[in-house]
Amino acid sequence: MTDRNDKTTHFGFQTVDEGAKAGMVHGVFTKVASKYDVMNDAMSFGIHRIWKDAMMDWLAPRPGQKLLDVAGGTGDVSFRFLKRAPGAKAVVCDMTESMLVEGRQRAEAESMAQDLNWVVGDAMALPFASNSFDVYTISFGIRNVTRIGDALREAYRVLRPGGRLMVLEFSQLPNPAMQKAYDLYSFNVIPVMGQVIANDRDSYQYLVESIRKFPDQESFAAMIREAGFDQVKYRNLTMGVAALHSGWKL
Repeated sequence: MTDRNDKTTHFGFQTVDEGAKAGMVHGVFTKVASKYDVMNDAMSFGIHRIWKDAMMDWLAPRPGQKLLDVAGGTGDVSFRFLKRAPGAKAVVCDMTESMLVEGRQRAEAESMAQDLNWVVGDAMALPFASNSFDVYTISFGIRNVTRIGDALREAYRVLRPGGRLMVLEFSQLPNPAMQKAYDLYSFNVIPVMGQVIANDRDSYQYLVESIRKFPDQESFAAMIREAGFDQVKYRNLTMGVAALHSGWKL
């Protein structure tokens, strides 16, 4: 039997020991934390905001629900959720404390403080009891997890029966010519933006590579079903540049 410590995974286009990836990802997001929100706007021309609003439209938050936003970073999704659901509670969970620090400094965080908690935690071993949340979201974070299947099973565990999973992630365009054009932009422009705006080309090179390594829409939907979720569906955003995946714990 092969020891888990001998397994390898990908870090962008590099092959690395499975046990090393989490620390490497942590290093990336520690370095980019202070410029993370600015770079999101620059890289997507602000379209990430439209994608997150589309996520909320499909999710349709309800008053009194409890949200767990994993890899929640600086709080974008939790802020949107709480604005739409009076009396709701949200927990932002992220493995990188410096991202949470940036989030707590945002104006929305202060105004929502009584309904919002910030927790350092690993998506593959969440520090929460089973059947604790009504909604689990993860936005642009699942592709950075070492073992995606483990993270999805943890999502299933912490959701209450009737709870909902929603994943927003970069995905694959169905048209090869469009995918090629998007790749040209991603690999030639985004790392340069990272150098100019965040003084960090390497981290954004990794982020671009990690998008290309992530499964396509149908393959990821199959992984969600394998974790136990029912009624799994997805919607493409901006022709498949990103996709929303939804599943239910029934």
